[in-house]
Amino acid sequence: MNETLTRTLSGIVYIALLVGATLYFNTFLILFGIFLIVSVAEFCDLIQLRKDLPMVIAAIGYFLFSYFKITKTTELLILAATLFVSIRCIAYLFNRRNTNLDVLSKYVFLIGYIILPIILLTKIPQLGFEYNPKIIISIFILIWTNDTFAFLIGKNFGRKKLFERISPKKTIEGFVGGLIFAMLFSVAIALYFIGQPILIWLIIAVIVGIFGTIGDLIESKFKRSAGVKDSGKIMPGHGGILDRLDSVIFVAPFVFLFYQILYYVS
Repeated sequence: MNETLTRTLSGIVYIALLVGATLYFNTFLILFGIFLIVSVAEFCDLIQLRKDLPMVIAAIGYFLFSYFKITKTTELLILAATLFVSIRCIAYLFNRRNTNLDVLSKYVFLIGYIILPIILLTKIPQLGFEYNPKIIISIFILIWTNDTFAFLIGKNFGRKKLFERISPKKTIEGFVGGLIFAMLFSVAIALYFIGQPILIWLIIAVIVGIFGTIGDLIESKFKRSAGVKDSGKIMPGHGGILDRLDSVIFVAPFVFLFYQILYYVS
C-alpha cells in the first residue's frame, strides 16, 4: 500500500478512536490507560530500561489517581512534580552531550515525563463540576492544527532552522505559522464549540504552540539518543503511540497549571 495512503488511513482511525472514546468518561479513561501502558513500554525501549516494573508502576498509579477522586493538594503535588521533571526535560534537550542516563534519572523521566502528565491529562476535562469531553477534544484539535500548519508553512516557506541539531526539518517560520493558525482555530473553538471566553482559549493555543513544539523536540532528543526514527511501530506510517502523544503529554501539565491559576484568580 502507498505510504501516504497508509499514513492517512492510520491517522483517520487514530483520530476517530480518540474522539469517539473521549466522548464518554469511562472509555476515555480506558483508552488513555492503554495509551499510557504502550507509551511506557516504548519509552523504556528508548532509554533501555526493563519494562516490567515501570508498567506495574504506571498501571497502579493510573488506577489510583485517574479512576478515583483525589484531593486538591494531591493534584498540586502531582503538578509540581511534573513541572519539575518538565524543566529537567528542557535542560536535557539543550544539553549537547549525549550522556548515558543512570537508572534513577531514567525512572525520574519515566514518571515525570510519561506517567504523571497522562494522569494530569485525564484530570483536565474533570476540572469543572462534571466531565467535559469538549475540553480535551479542543486541546487535541489545537495540537493537530499547530502540527499541520507548522509542517505546511515550514515546508513551503521555511528558511531558518528552529533546532537543527535535534530536528533538521523544523523551521522558525513553521513554528510561527503553526502558532498563528492554532490561535485562529482557538477563537472558533471558543465561540462555536466549547462556549468559553476567547482569551482563555487564545492562551491555551499559545501554550499548545510553544510547549507542544518543545515536547516534540524532547521526544526527538530521546529517539536521537537511542538511534531510532520512531518510538514504536504500532501505528503504520506514524510510528508509536509516544510519537503521537509527545506534544500533548508535555502540554498537559502547563494547561493544567493554567486552569489552576484561573481557579484561584476567579
